[in-house]
Amino acid sequence: MSTIKQKPAAERKKSKSIWTESFRRLLNNKTAVFSACFLILMFLFSFVGPLLSPYGADAMDVTMMKYPPSLLHWLGTDDYGRDVLTRLMTAGQISLTVGLASMVLSLVLGALLGAIAGYYGGIIDSMIMRIADILLSIPSLPLLIIIAALLSEFKVPTDYRIYIVMMMISFVGWPRLARLIRGQILSLREQMYIKAADVLGLSSRRKIFHHLLPNTYPLLIVVATLQTAAGILNESTLSFLGLGVVAPTATWGNMITIANNLIDFQKRPWLWIPPGMAIFLTVVAINVLGDAIRDVLDPKMKGR
Repeated sequence: MSTIKQKPAAERKKSKSIWTESFRRLLNNKTAVFSACFLILMFLFSFVGPLLSPYGADAMDVTMMKYPPSLLHWLGTDDYGRDVLTRLMTAGQISLTVGLASMVLSLVLGALLGAIAGYYGGIIDSMIMRIADILLSIPSLPLLIIIAALLSEFKVPTDYRIYIVMMMISFVGWPRLARLIRGQILSLREQMYIKAADVLGLSSRRKIFHHLLPNTYPLLIVVATLQTAAGILNESTLSFLGLGVVAPTATWGNMITIANNLIDFQKRPWLWIPPGMAIFLTVVAINVLGDAIRDVLDPKMKGR
């Protein structure tokens, strides 16, 4: 009896040591550490920065319209006399929130449907995978543009746009994850511990959520980072085209729309370069961190 009681504790200790070792290896990757530090700074910049700014995100000053960077306005002002630096901070709140929220929604939906398809198989598997195949056969960006254009046609209120954009991005993001999770579940359900769970008479819900899905966490963590970057890019693209989050709510995407004006594009680079660089650096940092996490959790994939 003592041996049976000690085994779960030993397994928990082993599992903990694996995650600790993975974290230690991640810390040894200087590029990953730099990317993580940059992302932390970007979150502080976006969520704490506006609290320290002397200007409001929507505070207008018609006497200071399109002023270049100065000691008073570090990144200049826009065409309404608003401080570009403050709007860049508040825009980061929206862009990062949309990226994270769409990642969580697509992760939950994709992992759940993929696990159900892989575990039950048969007609349930066929139905879920055929829906995923249909969505994967359509390029995600044109599909997002079509859906967003319909929302604009129906004149959806601006206050609800951000939530709809989150759901749209997660809608096109779950099929790829569902296929990955399904493949993992098909392999895991043939393992001996699942056969033992069948003998013990454990419910399907317990086997899926307590034994199968936890073994896909490394894959989920990697996909989560890449999905966040994709969410930020998709939101920025839609907002740039005027189909996502629209003014007066600021996002990095709709701040770059000023570049549509040739004069502003050539003469006033402080209006569009800062949000463009914010998108570029944030997405690169997320992707670099995601690749590092993948190499740590699955060394066999390194360099492939």
